[in-house]
Amino acid sequence: MIRSIHDANFSGKHVLLRVDLNVPLEKNGNISDDKRIVESLPTIDEVIDKGGIPILMSHLGRPKGKRNPEYSLEPIARHLIEHYGYKVIFASDCIGDEAKNAVDKAEIGEVVLLENLRFYSQEESNDSEFARELASLGDCYVNDAFGAAHRAHASIAAITNFVSEKYAGNLMIKELRYLGNAVDEPRRPFTAVIGGAKISGKIDVINSLLQKCDNIIIGGGMMFTFYKALGYEIGNSLLEADKISLALELLNKAKDNGINLMLPIDVIVADKFSNEATFNTCEASNIPAGGIGMDIGEKTIAAYRDIILKSKTIVWNGPMGVFEMSNFAGGTFAIASSLADATNAGAVTIVGGGDSAAAINQMQFEKKVTHVSTGGGASLEYLEGKILPGVKALDV
Repeated sequence: MIRSIHDANFSGKHVLLRVDLNVPLEKNGNISDDKRIVESLPTIDEVIDKGGIPILMSHLGRPKGKRNPEYSLEPIARHLIEHYGYKVIFASDCIGDEAKNAVDKAEIGEVVLLENLRFYSQEESNDSEFARELASLGDCYVNDAFGAAHRAHASIAAITNFVSEKYAGNLMIKELRYLGNAVDEPRRPFTAVIGGAKISGKIDVINSLLQKCDNIIIGGGMMFTFYKALGYEIGNSLLEADKISLALELLNKAKDNGINLMLPIDVIVADKFSNEATFNTCEASNIPAGGIGMDIGEKTIAAYRDIILKSKTIVWNGPMGVFEMSNFAGGTFAIASSLADATNAGAVTIVGGGDSAAAINQMQFEKKVTHVSTGGGASLEYLEGKILPGVKALDV
């Protein structure tokens, strides 16, 4: 059983709050996308409203266990002050005297932000002593960092051994509710849209969904390994040669289980891997020898849209084409648009982070789908059926 922040009494307490403030920083220290900060605000506010003092803990980037000003959380403290009006005390360390003094100085209504946890290698090694030092700064612990819940790190896993009270924050609760319901109790038909470059990164999730879905729609670079398994010519398209037999195995497994695993009918093929390339659409079984598959074609978009609009639960993870090139982003945007229309028709639609979330955000469709996950890797592992260390650690 996981206890919710809604059941907690924080009055007069220092609340260690693990959040995900790993946002993109420009060289001038400005934040180019503060979505992860915004997602943390309801939990920060709830702690303050209940009379607690939030002590924010987060990582930023990959400083590799060394203090590096480039990865300091100080710009996040400024952003919280300037854009959201919080009274923030920034601690220039996350343990030791600097951290302790900042916590001791804080009054109710104020927020403490500790420096980057990953300035210490002990964070990523899930070191118990480091976790004990972090835990000593607060009276209780809340984890609201779903995006890092698949990591067995000190501030996520080991810390829970040294606190008397532990809770899930608002974002954590929301992610587990939507992803959990989609996986365990989906309204049917249940469709998964799986894209991305490589089949190797999605093997486990496809295998897991083969036991749960009615339809699995495939797109992205991984489609060409499936085509190769069927004996198609794929030209110079992306191929994982060592995964051809596995792709065939997945196709056969879907057939045996009565699952509709769909591959693109047509493909946009370019003469080189460039947005300036010459390109045209061809049948999936008729890719020219020198061509490079870059996106799904119009017939595929129509077929996929038809399946999506007939579904009651849709999970999407991974782009349909070379999404970062505007000429080959059409398939990905079309899936985003289909999900928005399905949501409007009453379906539950969940977008699993990464490039899929970027497409939804770019189209300003965040409110047109049911849920956009903040955790790319975490949501993927959850869909695979894995137990996330950060979730397991909250169990009481």
